[in-house]
Amino acid sequence: MAAAAAVEAAAPMGALWGLVHDFVVGQQEGPADQVAADVKSGNYTVLQVVEALGSSLENPEPRTRARAIQLLSQVLLHCHTLLLEKEVVHLILFYENRLKDHHLVIPSVLQGLKALSLCVALPPGLAVSVLKAIFQEVHVQSLPQVDRHTVYNIITNFMRTREEELKSLGADFTFGFIQVMDGEKDPRNLLVAFRIVHDLISRDYSLGPFVEELFEVTSCYFPIDFTPPPNDPHGIQREDLILSLRAVLASTPRFAEFLLPLLIEKVDSEVLSAKLDSLQTLNACCAVYGQKELKDFLPSLWASIRREVFQTASERVEAEGLAALHSLTACLSRSVLRADAEDLLDSFLSNILQDCRHHLCEPDMKLVWPSAKLLQAAAGASARACDSVTSNVLPLLLEQFHKHSQSSQRRTILEMLLGFLKLQQKWSYEDKDQRPLNGFKDQLCSLVFMALTDPSTQLQLVGIRTLTVLGAQPDLLSYEDLELAVGHLYRLSFLKEDSQSCRVAALEASGTLAALYPVAFSSHLVPKLAEELRVGESNLTNGDEPTQCSRHLCCLQALSAVSTHPSIVKETLPLLLQHLWQVNREKEPSVLRKVLLEDEVLAAMVSVIGTATTHLSPELAAQSVTHIVPLFLDGNVSFLPENSFPSRFQPFQDGSSGQRRLIALLMAFVCSLPRNVEIPQLNQLMRELLELSCCHSCPFSSTAAAKCFAGLLNKHPAGQQLDEFLQLAVDKVEAGLGSGPCRSQAFTLLLWVTKALVLRYHPLSSCLTARLMGLLSDPELGPAAADGFSLLMSDCTDVLTRAGHAEVRIMFRQRFFTDNVPALVQGFHAAPQDVKPNYLKGLSHVLNRLPKPVLLPELPTLLSLLLEALSCPDCVVQLSTLSCLQPLLLEAPQVMSLHVDTLVTKFLNLSSSPSMAVRIAALQCMHALTRLPTPVLLPYKPQVIRALAKPLDDKKRLVRKEAVSARGEWFLLGSPGS
Repeated sequence: MAAAAAVEAAAPMGALWGLVHDFVVGQQEGPADQVAADVKSGNYTVLQVVEALGSSLENPEPRTRARAIQLLSQVLLHCHTLLLEKEVVHLILFYENRLKDHHLVIPSVLQGLKALSLCVALPPGLAVSVLKAIFQEVHVQSLPQVDRHTVYNIITNFMRTREEELKSLGADFTFGFIQVMDGEKDPRNLLVAFRIVHDLISRDYSLGPFVEELFEVTSCYFPIDFTPPPNDPHGIQREDLILSLRAVLASTPRFAEFLLPLLIEKVDSEVLSAKLDSLQTLNACCAVYGQKELKDFLPSLWASIRREVFQTASERVEAEGLAALHSLTACLSRSVLRADAEDLLDSFLSNILQDCRHHLCEPDMKLVWPSAKLLQAAAGASARACDSVTSNVLPLLLEQFHKHSQSSQRRTILEMLLGFLKLQQKWSYEDKDQRPLNGFKDQLCSLVFMALTDPSTQLQLVGIRTLTVLGAQPDLLSYEDLELAVGHLYRLSFLKEDSQSCRVAALEASGTLAALYPVAFSSHLVPKLAEELRVGESNLTNGDEPTQCSRHLCCLQALSAVSTHPSIVKETLPLLLQHLWQVNREKEPSVLRKVLLEDEVLAAMVSVIGTATTHLSPELAAQSVTHIVPLFLDGNVSFLPENSFPSRFQPFQDGSSGQRRLIALLMAFVCSLPRNVEIPQLNQLMRELLELSCCHSCPFSSTAAAKCFAGLLNKHPAGQQLDEFLQLAVDKVEAGLGSGPCRSQAFTLLLWVTKALVLRYHPLSSCLTARLMGLLSDPELGPAAADGFSLLMSDCTDVLTRAGHAEVRIMFRQRFFTDNVPALVQGFHAAPQDVKPNYLKGLSHVLNRLPKPVLLPELPTLLSLLLEALSCPDCVVQLSTLSCLQPLLLEAPQVMSLHVDTLVTKFLNLSSSPSMAVRIAALQCMHALTRLPTPVLLPYKPQVIRALAKPLDDKKRLVRKEAVSARGEWFLLGSPGS
């Protein structure tokens, strides 16, 4: 019996020995996984594996020992959770001893130690023992990348689980890690190493006398200069390394004395990426630095930032310089001052004011904007800084405004004033009398009202914006100021069409200020608008149509604009209902009815209703929807004034287009409601909208129905009902896109439903976008499908807006770009020649509305397509592409320089385009080209100067203006001081 038991016990060990032999001697990889699986399942113990490896672990041949330890290490990596404390102790001692072995053995030993560093049963003291052994016995930087990575992992594991033990080593641990990291070059390892250094500092490990050494071993990589190889499987980007290193360098004030000189040196260099990285790092450092760390470097930092803002050709460098100045000022503002300490903030601001304020008074105003930007960056950092700068600059700018008589100069000065006034909105004052603006209020109001009555539209626009900002200051404007302001806004709201931009700005300002001062607007503006409506109706009925129609429309738009406060909505809503009643007062058509059903007038009423609805209280919104939806679905008019509706109101069944056009008003209301307001009869409403959306007899009504359907779809919670609505929509689209009279309406429905889903990241959006791409090849709908991409990427004004409570994800444009541009590019290459312009137009619409930081990394792969788009005969494609390329010339000069020959040729050709807008954009791009490196451009200088002489004689003044500006810059190219 005993013999039988012995044989039975020996059988499994025999199998284990066979597996060990196959791995160590037979060089097979599979047995390692089998042994690990058997240990996990309990067939063997780790001790039995060690016994089976016995002779191999002591073999005189290093390769055999390495294979044996490799097998044991792989088993431990899978089974370290099964180890007992006693086993861990013996294994640690074994592996530490083997760190002295042949270099061929070391990689397998490190793998075993990595497994043991993960053990929960690791006794106290052994983590320190292991790291001491590694620091002493292993020259880490002589190892291959993967083995160096293993060492970093061991250190990371112990720092996560044995922090207090490692801290007992004091500064020796920091010094040991410095030796490990010194000379590391692989980006995969650097990411881990930077994280370890950051943890050393942030978790308060002792740095001892090795602060400078730790700084040197990390700062030697600054600024990061790394370009990932093509098709890099590791996915490490340059930005990953930049951010990881920045987190280290900006993690402690103890690095300041070493880091700040380095940053100043790199900012003053000629390398654009180094400037950007240095300014961004300085910005990050200011979050942890105090006055003590900055004091000795403030003059040099200010000089470097000032020079970059005054002289740089890069908008990104300017922006980062201003951000760094803002952070420096904020840092000086929050530092606690000792009673006997120098006030560094005061002296720092004094230097900024001294270097900038005289530029604000220069007659040529050459450095006005850079100076203003610097002053505003500092002023925006704290209330104290804002008070100091504002109190010095405002009197100066007020004086300059009156000294200059030209509207363009006054506009510049007022824009600067506006920037400083906006900064005041950031800070609150317990004592209103201490607010810096109080002493300048009367002068500011006088100046603004002068701007509002100036003949220059541009100056009026800045005046309107300034008035809005002044009004946003609590308790600043008096009742008399508000009365004057309302009067000006009323006048500006009725300007003629050639002052459209000013009129729109006045309406926006009215909406903003009405929400803040409802009494003033109710008293002085709403009565005027009501009287204007009554007079307009009377004149229209008498046949005075053209002029009065325009004023009537302006009046409706003004009503819309001021409906931003519940108390005002209570006055404007009855006026609107009265108009609805007037629309259907007679069966016989009248001038008034025709006017009120015009597209422009309905659009104005849509704006009124939409704006009013977004500001309804939850209770009033819920009450209103129970009246409005039955009105449109069932003709229930019982809630209307006097319940005296002379004809049946059934817009969904109306055979004529009159009542159907009022679906636009339903859209304005239901699509502006908060998402938590329940809409009655929703299922019926959605089906009616879907049916009307593909009706070809009235395009205006079908489009309004499609937009309304999409707006409700966007807000509908996920679930079975949403899926049913989507399926109905898809079926309707597919049926309509077949041959027949409703193809255009079905396409419009597809477009709006796609946008509704793209905004909320719904999974079906990708399928619908693919369907839209397929239509780019459609002979009838292809151009419209291309323009559809503009709608998908743009912000709407009437539906699917954030103000109207739509679900709009912040990064929807970036996601749309990532998901769809590769397919657009692929489709372009595969498309027939006559279809390629549609793909180019769609692509240009997407790229033109994409945030430039997202586009820049993709520029090398997309630039060839953009250049090809410039040859497309479609003016819309040309204009969109030029608008996309102009900022890229400023942001990515190195990449654009590689294509300078093509760019010069195409821009010059387009400067003679039949389209004035294209000519202007091409000349602006020629101007922007001068921002590329001068040596690249000089060979083209004579050709360009000759070619730009032609648009100097263009029949359009705006074209001539751009030609003069561009040609002047090319003349100066390469001259001293340019």
